[in-house]
Amino acid sequence: MEHTYQYSWIIPFIPLPVPFLVGIGLLLFPTATKTIRRMWAFLSIFLLSIVMLFSVDLSIQQLTQNPSHQYVWSWTINNEFSLELGCFIDPLTSIMLILITTVGIFVLIYSDNYMSHDQGYLRFFAYMSLFNTSMLGLVTSSNLIQVYFFWELVGMCSYLLIGFWFTRPIAANACQKAFVTNRVGDFGLLLGILGLYWITGSFEFQDLFEIFNNLSHHNNVNLLFISLCAFLLFLGPIAKSAQFPLHVWLPDAMEGPTPISALIHAATMVAAGIFLVARLLPLFIVIPYIMSIISFIGILTVLLGATLALAQKDIKRGLAYSTMSQLGYMMLALGMGSYRAALFHLITHAYSKALLFLGSGSIIHSMETLVGYSPEKNQNMVLMGGLKKHVPITKNAFLVGTLSLSGIPPFACFWSKDEILNDSFLYSSIFAIIAYFTAGLTAFYMFRIYLLTFEGHFNINFQNYSGRKSSSFYSISLWGKEEAKKISKTFFLFPLINNNVIKKNERVSFFWKKAYQMSSNIRNRTFLTITQFGPNTTTLSYPHESDNTILFPILGLILFTLFVGVIGIPFKQERKDFDILSEWLTPSINLLHQNSNNFGNWYEFFTNATFSVTISLFGIFIAYFLYKPFYSSLINLKLLNSLVKWGYKNNKWWRDKIMNFIYDWSYNRGYIDVFYKTLFTKSIRGLAKLTHFFDRQVIDGIINGLGIISFLMGEGIKYIGGSRISSYLFLYLLYVLIFIFFFMIF
Repeated sequence: MEHTYQYSWIIPFIPLPVPFLVGIGLLLFPTATKTIRRMWAFLSIFLLSIVMLFSVDLSIQQLTQNPSHQYVWSWTINNEFSLELGCFIDPLTSIMLILITTVGIFVLIYSDNYMSHDQGYLRFFAYMSLFNTSMLGLVTSSNLIQVYFFWELVGMCSYLLIGFWFTRPIAANACQKAFVTNRVGDFGLLLGILGLYWITGSFEFQDLFEIFNNLSHHNNVNLLFISLCAFLLFLGPIAKSAQFPLHVWLPDAMEGPTPISALIHAATMVAAGIFLVARLLPLFIVIPYIMSIISFIGILTVLLGATLALAQKDIKRGLAYSTMSQLGYMMLALGMGSYRAALFHLITHAYSKALLFLGSGSIIHSMETLVGYSPEKNQNMVLMGGLKKHVPITKNAFLVGTLSLSGIPPFACFWSKDEILNDSFLYSSIFAIIAYFTAGLTAFYMFRIYLLTFEGHFNINFQNYSGRKSSSFYSISLWGKEEAKKISKTFFLFPLINNNVIKKNERVSFFWKKAYQMSSNIRNRTFLTITQFGPNTTTLSYPHESDNTILFPILGLILFTLFVGVIGIPFKQERKDFDILSEWLTPSINLLHQNSNNFGNWYEFFTNATFSVTISLFGIFIAYFLYKPFYSSLINLKLLNSLVKWGYKNNKWWRDKIMNFIYDWSYNRGYIDVFYKTLFTKSIRGLAKLTHFFDRQVIDGIINGLGIISFLMGEGIKYIGGSRISSYLFLYLLYVLIFIFFFMIF
């Protein structure tokens, strides 16, 4: 055991050779390096697999013996200041190591095929390996200075990967937005670290917690100052984990390749903020005000992320807002002191959301065969539909992830989310109501994504038969916002469906789509077209299942989504409840003076679970009712017609106002981006223009004016003077007389 821990410090450096070798190879031997480019992908996967085996071995030892080990080396030492480097291995570190490596391996395998067509293939794997090094270094750091160093390195890798396709202006803007937003939180984190060192004189976690708790217990430190330092520390996780109000970068970060979304923005980087709060929880827990702020920010993020996901048409943006909401659940749990529940949900959500993102990538990848690379089309859910016939494996995988995130047993997220919901009842009834309501919203918007993508029929516009593949689509609004024509919202909710024909400019409701059915046993369909040059044929393709190297990671994540929840289920053993996760986290939980079993009795657990599952099922029912193609059932048609008549008969102005508000709020991202643009971008630009005007017109004007006046005076005096003393005496006397005259008058 000691031998294994002795070499744990090399964990962050194992994936590091890949970016160095790729960089040197492209610099010195570019042709040879590009020729054997798949070798670098294999090397990345192989090295990360070694880290995974190492991490599993450490976790097994901690599970059986519950040790925590720290190795420290001195870096800078003098009489007044010392700085050390070290490696700290505890249960929290082990959890993060396994999470980073397992998801990372699946994503790297997936990326080998997904990015095979890209010219930046080698650059992608170099960035990914550097990111893995940064995350591994972050979670194994033993002090705050090391954490901050790797924290910034993670941010740099995120910037590079979000802007991977930097030639696209939207991707370049997205990575800049992510970078600037995270710098706001990171500046607060740096100030908090320095303030904490001012108080305790140490950066090491264990020394810092002990000194800080002693000072707080004996009231030897100013409460306002330590609260300010703790809040500044919390600013870093707010930005990194996309918590309100620094969440605005996350949906735009979806402009990066889909594997990046799966690894960084679903499972690892956004989890770094949760990790840091969990690591510093022994410090935060002695300051009740900070714990209240953490829980309040968490519950705001939970609700905001869910409401903003309701009207998104881009499949990745919808999943991004879902990630934001689920991270809010984790932050809420940490603010309530539910350390175990937060980490449990961190594990289950990481695998479930990685599965969903990789599934969405499979869909996008297959859509590219039809429309080419066009995010506006191949990521737009309302232009999909009916994909279950063409991508059945991806459809089933996406359904598993959707059920898990919706909190349906026995999938992974059910066990963790239900524990957070139960703890919220004990903490605050208002928070519990919001948390349960958001659980219903989660089930609704997740099944909305699933139904829009896979149910119904695939939508293609066949109006353009010009002898080439048609890639134009009817633009169908989710709530009918694109068209200028005003129609009652009742029509959008309950449309009369009498046939399957829609004219080109006809208004379409947000859950009913025109269907040109394609046979499920063919991959292409050929049409005879008439052009000015005579008859011609047009072959149209439609999406098909991805290759095996894309499907293998998806199938692997299905297994994790199905079974990873077992680690948190309590089992009866020798008259007491026993679960792996609580035993694993015992040292950390004891540090917080918490009970290692938060489930209570099984009867209470199943009672609460029944309530939460019922809410989720209700959300699924609403989504199914609104987005399932109703024209397939005569009963549903009759029901719809009756609802339409009732809607027109009982139409109220407030109903339309509410519908408009819900759509506008969600589709426009809660107007937060607009507010930031007005408050910061426009105001800063206005201030810059005002400063520029003041500098050019006032400051430069004064200087230039003095110069002009001096020049004119010199020119005037030059012509007045004639080199005669009598003339100078005359002017002198004239000036004296004028001065005396004004002096006598005034």
